[in-house]
Amino acid sequence: MSYCVHCGVELDPTASFCPLCHTPVADPRQPVDTDSPKPFPTRRGEVAPVSKVEVGLLITAMLASVAVCCGVLNLFLHAGRAWSLYVIGAAAMLWLWLVPPLLARGMHLLLRLAVGIGAVLLYVYLISVDLDGRTWFLGLAAPLILWGGAVLLVLGLVLLVYHRSPITTLTILIGSVGIFLLGVELLVDRWLFHTWAPGWSLVVLVVCVGMVIPLIIIRRVPSLREEVRRRFHL
Repeated sequence: MSYCVHCGVELDPTASFCPLCHTPVADPRQPVDTDSPKPFPTRRGEVAPVSKVEVGLLITAMLASVAVCCGVLNLFLHAGRAWSLYVIGAAAMLWLWLVPPLLARGMHLLLRLAVGIGAVLLYVYLISVDLDGRTWFLGLAAPLILWGGAVLLVLGLVLLVYHRSPITTLTILIGSVGIFLLGVELLVDRWLFHTWAPGWSLVVLVVCVGMVIPLIIIRRVPSLREEVRRRFHL
């Protein structure tokens, strides 16, 4: 039984160097055994990567089978209601979220966001068809979804440009939440009361501004910035 002279690890008789620290083995009383099999593989094995096309086809087949089965079942159970539209819409939304970004390499942020917003719009529209709610879809649901998509688009573009530190990212995120909720209350009030009287969203916006201002000060003052990074491991 031999041990490495550098790190002390136990050596196999077939080892010509230490597997831990790679120190060469030189033992005149016990030459390296070159006939016995080594205790570990000498070749690195790698699993072949899965084809993205195959994964996309698998996801498509799974979602399509669920949608078709629910559609056929809807013809026999509660045929008076198109409840299968909920499942079909969810399957279509998941497909648009998963498959196109998987197959399209380097898909642009704007295109990816447009596909995601279109998927959500399609799903909510199918729900409105079952509930005879095309009016609330066009008047409230679609504007809310488009407003959320616009905020996400601006947020993504800003983060691509100003993604310098976690403090900057947190500042932008908090400010975006306040602006988004202000727009939500505006759209809801316009739909329900045909006017806008800012209330709870204005409170949230003021709170967000109150949180953003100290973060901006911390970001501008190097000593404060380094202290926050050290204490919160940012």
